[in-house]
Formats: sequence, structure tokens, C-alpha cells
Amino acid sequence: MSRIRVKNEEIIIRAASRVFAENGYAATKTAAIAELAELPKPNIYYYFGSKEKLYRAVLESVTEPLLAASAPFIEYRDPVMALTAYIKSKLMISKDYPYASKVFASEIMHGAPHLPEDIIARLSEQTRTLSAKLTDWMGQGLMAPVDAHHLLFAIWASTQTYADFNWQITMALGKEELDDDDFERAAQVITRLVIAGCGVQSLPAS
Repeated sequence: MSRIRVKNEEIIIRAASRVFAENGYAATKTAAIAELAELPKPNIYYYFGSKEKLYRAVLESVTEPLLAASAPFIEYRDPVMALTAYIKSKLMISKDYPYASKVFASEIMHGAPHLPEDIIARLSEQTRTLSAKLTDWMGQGLMAPVDAHHLLFAIWASTQTYADFNWQITMALGKEELDDDDFERAAQVITRLVIAGCGVQSLPAS
């Protein structure tokens, strides 16, 4: 794939993420996406074929990072290290893909009518894997016996809110947009709540 094609697809997906987030799927016009992307309207169809396929590309642009965010659970045996890295990864998705995250959230809130079955299957498998890992740590006495699924839900809610409810957060902080320090402080607070609240312990030194 040529660099020009890759660049143009990234530009279109970025523009489409914003338009879909602001208008919803049904009300979004490809002309509005083309205008924001500063590309001819035929380019939208040349690169993606249809609005539906472009919408899927937007969903994939955030679901792929969401799936990759679970890597710390595989990389680290230590629950403190894994959860700290996982929370940071989830927050970086809100920072780097704010509009795509809003599109994903809206899709879920409407019952996922356009979310492809293969993506649903991968997300479901990820949830099972993460829950099993948390349950295993509980069995080892490395964290309190809490409901693994609801712990994940709490982490998702607290990290994704920085994208999905960005307006509310910036209003409360009295600023136009969040910066790196805001996300770093958020990571520290959420991590501390999870680690301390769930009694998470590091593996004993060997």
C-alpha cells in the first residue's frame, strides 16, 4: 500500500470519526466528511467504497487499540504492573482517539447495530481473558476477591470517560482541552483507586 493511500485513509478516518461522533451514523453525509478532510467527495468512495465500510473503519480504528490495550495482562505476571500499564493504555486511547471513542460508545449505547460480528467476538474473548487473569490473581491471594467483570467495567468507565465526556471534564477543570499532565494525573488517581481498593499486591520477590 502506497504512503499516499495510507495518509489519505488516515485523514479520512480522522475526519469521519469527528463527523460520525457529532452527527451519528444516520445523519452523517459523506460530503461533510470530504469537506472536513479537505478531499474530493469521490475519494471517500474510492478508498472505502461506502459510508458503511467507512463507519466500520472508524470503529476498527479504536477497537484495535482497545484490543491491544490488554497486552500488559500477557506481558506481566505481576498484577500491580499489569493493571498500572493497562489503565495507562486505556487512558491513552481516550487521548489519542477521542472522536472514534465517542463513535464506539454511541454504537454500544444503541445496541451495537453496526458493530461487525468478528469485532464483537474478539472483544468478548478479550473480556473472558482479562476476567480469567484477574480471577487467577485473586486465587493466588494477590488481590481481594471482587467480581472480575465489574472491576473491568469500572476501569473502562473511568478511563473512557475522558473521551466520551470530554466536554464535562474540560468544563469542570476550566480549560479548553486536556493536556498530557491531565491524563497522567488521571492515570495516577485511577490506578491508586484500583490497586488500593482491590488490595492488589506485587508478586513476592524471588
